[in-house]
Amino acid sequence: MGKIHGIPVILYEKQKVGVDNFGMPIYEDTPVVVDNVLVGQPSAQEITDTLNLTGKQVVYILGIPKGDTHTWTDRKIEFFGEKFRAIAAPIQGVDDMVPLSWNQQIRVERFG
Repeated sequence: MGKIHGIPVILYEKQKVGVDNFGMPIYEDTPVVVDNVLVGQPSAQEITDTLNLTGKQVVYILGIPKGDTHTWTDRKIEFFGEKFRAIAAPIQGVDDMVPLSWNQQIRVERFG
């Protein structure tokens, strides 16, 4: 049996590229590859709870590696040839208390 490992995913970071005529910022999505992200399936209870609380259907739960400094909240994420969007802010554990290489969880919904 092999070692647990994640896959590379594409995270779309928002970069400010200017301002419009009303002084509002204009953003552009910039793809960044994040390695070693775990992709797991939510339980039936997690699907139901998230749907009841947010009105969105979680399709995967991502495990984000320790030390990652990217912003994941409300971002597009691509893996398995499909696009997803983070539903809420990451749930983070204490690095020293989490035994493996991942300390954050992000729920994603299918996008586009």
